[in-house]
Amino acid sequence: MSVKIIHLTQNDGALLQSINAMFAEVFDDKENYSNNKPSLSYLQTLLSTPSFIAVAAVEGEQVVAAIVSYELKKFEQQRSEIYIYDLAVVSTHRRMGIATSLIQELKLIAAARGAYVIYVQADKGIEDKPAIALYSKLGAMEDVFHFDIAVDGGNENA
Repeated sequence: MSVKIIHLTQNDGALLQSINAMFAEVFDDKENYSNNKPSLSYLQTLLSTPSFIAVAAVEGEQVVAAIVSYELKKFEQQRSEIYIYDLAVVSTHRRMGIATSLIQELKLIAAARGAYVIYVQADKGIEDKPAIALYSKLGAMEDVFHFDIAVDGGNENA
């Protein structure tokens, strides 16, 4: 059976639900991907948002891989950049070029939108070695810091 690459549209809310289920399994993160699931109407609204990009690799009726990204419009020049938020491939379909195919599709979408770069974060930990190998093959690595700033609560040190 062959894998089909699908750029999701507003009508693909059910497919996005399947992507969430696949991410929960692959990332072993049911708390974030399975608890408090968004409604179908929420996902359809998200899919109609121009800045949200989702691409799935489907074999038969099963999502075997997906990439979820966001387009960030820049202010300093009339251009945008694409941030890969999540990318996963189920274990039975790894090392088959599916992640590369998803990124190639994202590159086509990015070019059509006038984006100048696609970027992604991969943790330096042992768990992300496959991701680091994939992204090193496709682009240049930068040594950066990543900070999470909580939105709730105040900053007692301000």
